Amino acid sequence: VQLQACGGGLVQAGGSLSVSCAASGLRFSAYGMGWFRQPPGKEREFVAAISRGGGSTYYPDSVKGRFTISRDNTKNTLYLQMTSLKPEDTAVYYCAATPIREAISAPKYFRYWGQGTQVTVSS
Repeated sequence: VQLQACGGGLVQAGGSLSVSCAASGLRFSAYGMGWFRQPPGKEREFVAAISRGGGSTYYPDSVKGRFTISRDNTKNTLYLQMTSLKPEDTAVYYCAATPIREAISAPKYFRYWGQGTQVTVSS
């Protein structure tokens, strides 16, 4: 199983950026998916989750209204669109897959993890 995240980069505060995650080696449509991030010097934190079919999403308050998670099961790809970015959004962003069909936030239920992509927001 491979989850290949890409699309990270450097953006100014207030800007937008999208990252994606290409999945292979698993039946993508059978997995709930999530995005997590790890800011420098801090622990990993939940960012967004989406159910198998894409009909249900879940966000923490820190990104609600600014980030949008989506998926295309025909392309085996997960997306995260980020707007109104803040310096505190700076982190390595990871995609992950869980056999649980709902949108969930607990890392322990995610079976597969991607390698991460760096997002840096300058002030």
